[in-house]
Amino acid sequence: MELPFPVDPARLHEELAAFQRKVVDGLGAWQQRPVSYGSTPREAVYREDKLTLWHFRSEKPPTGNAPLLICYALVNTPWMVDLQDDRSLVRNLLAQGEDVYLIDWGFPDAADRWLNLEDYILGYLDRCVDVIRARHGGEALNLLGICQGGTFSLCYTALHPEKVRNLITMVTPVDFHAGDSMLSHWARNIDIDAMVQSFGNIPAELMNHVFLTLKPWRLMQQKYVGMVDILDKPAEVANFLRMEKWIFDSPDQAGEAFRRFTTDFFQANKLVKGQMVLGDQRVDLATLTKPILNIYAEQDHLVPPASSRALRDAIGSADYTELAFKGGHIGIYVSGRAQREVPPAIHDWLRAR
Repeated sequence: MELPFPVDPARLHEELAAFQRKVVDGLGAWQQRPVSYGSTPREAVYREDKLTLWHFRSEKPPTGNAPLLICYALVNTPWMVDLQDDRSLVRNLLAQGEDVYLIDWGFPDAADRWLNLEDYILGYLDRCVDVIRARHGGEALNLLGICQGGTFSLCYTALHPEKVRNLITMVTPVDFHAGDSMLSHWARNIDIDAMVQSFGNIPAELMNHVFLTLKPWRLMQQKYVGMVDILDKPAEVANFLRMEKWIFDSPDQAGEAFRRFTTDFFQANKLVKGQMVLGDQRVDLATLTKPILNIYAEQDHLVPPASSRALRDAIGSADYTELAFKGGHIGIYVSGRAQREVPPAIHDWLRAR
């Protein structure tokens, strides 16, 4: 029988043998190559429950107009902003002259089952802000909110405008029904009450599975097929492993806060409608008059650009700037383009204010 394409048995044997050697040698090297993230020197300046407030140390005195606090999302650890020496938003902001702090929310356990959004936004976040302000003479600080942390930061600034000098949001959902987001469709069509009642805290493994299945070919197959090509390149293997470690080293979600975020933001879309209430206060984005820099990723599959750009029409600030980044939800922190473009843009915007 004639084959539909020519096959050279000797060459095929040689390629399979080379592939096998690469896999065996690479897997052996993996076992001897531990990786870590959070590479920039730092010190803990405040701890409460599972939370740690980190202050990063710079090799030169800061030149920024106020300290900068990064508020990350709850669903992953915050170390995507300091993944490694040459892929670090934090390190590059320090190099620009910013004085950088970061909230590490920690890993909730059963004792945190009933933590709600008020605990996170009006409690933990507010106390971190006050700690930083006390360290810097009581002045207002600059707040950088990322993804869900950006949504938290919008709510916080609307309720505590006297404590925030400038607000920066990165890949932040505002209109949770805008754009074609598979994550939004998933969240809007689940029985969140039954889910929380069943699990209590939402397992990290479940959330990782949800995120991976949003792009199953790219995130669960293609990257591991491509991984074989770098097995004999130690630096690239280390980068790959570091990213994998960050993805799968995720915290569980405090059940009540997860339930409330899903119902109020994803399902009812209360933030952009002006219906969000925290404690006894309504979050009205129209009262936001602080300077705002809104950075979004053009190829973001988790937070569509339309969801972030909705901020423009929702706020009352006359000083609003948008920055579009040509990349995805994660690439905005770790790609070479991001390292060159994003930190200088943030610093220049802050310096002008």
